[in-house]
Amino acid sequence: MAATPRRGGRVKLSLVIPARNEAPQIVATVTGLCETLDGAGILDYEVLVVDDGSIDDTAAIVDDLAGTDGRIRVELNSGPHGFGHAVRVGLERFTGDAVVITMADASDDPGDVVEYYRILRDRAECAFGSRWIRGASRSGYPGFKLGINRAVNTLIRLMFGLRYNDVTNAFKGYRRCVVEGCRPFVSPHFNLTIEIPLKAITRGYTYEVLPIGWRNRAAGKSSLLLKEQGSRYLFVLLSVWFEWLLVRHDYRRPSSDSFSPWRDDEDGAPEGEG
Repeated sequence: MAATPRRGGRVKLSLVIPARNEAPQIVATVTGLCETLDGAGILDYEVLVVDDGSIDDTAAIVDDLAGTDGRIRVELNSGPHGFGHAVRVGLERFTGDAVVITMADASDDPGDVVEYYRILRDRAECAFGSRWIRGASRSGYPGFKLGINRAVNTLIRLMFGLRYNDVTNAFKGYRRCVVEGCRPFVSPHFNLTIEIPLKAITRGYTYEVLPIGWRNRAAGKSSLLLKEQGSRYLFVLLSVWFEWLLVRHDYRRPSSDSFSPWRDDEDGAPEGEG
């Protein structure tokens, strides 16, 4: 487990990328992230691709990338497969002070990872993006998913009294303390995308929302099957909602624990920001 960085110290960022049969897109995803972080002067990071039982060359391709950059590695999810299982493997094995979960299909804008990093370092324990606020951009969002997405997020907002309107989006960032404070995770599939942020909010961790960019995958096929996910989303939604309604004080972070930035203004700019 990584130690909490001293204020002003270097902050290591981990990127967890669950991947299943993403050979057509994984090079663009990983190299795009690395080039963007390097260009922003964020050099202390790792890219952890969790191969979720791929039957194509996803793992081999990432191994090749790892041979040229030691910050890249592939981990195999040898247990039950599913998006949630793969992310949970990544959350068990990342070594950074903070972690960003991002998709393998290059749908998330690498530039937003830089903004997540700055939020997690300086301003909040969670970085949440929204595709549905002023300043956000979307390209090729499937029409049949749009109504479902907006309905589910509206329901979540009403149940928890939130203003945040993109809870279902997987692309989010967390300090290590949030991941540890929200365990155990029980979602095996895409319902993990709402379990982690809702637990973080319910348990009192700070968060900041920013507009993000999203584009539909250019190759491959999404593994999200809406007709199979409804009951799973409902299960985790009700589980966290009952925690929030009935026993939230049993799970909230200690009152003595409060957010503090990892960099003071007087410490000067870290790598790449001077």
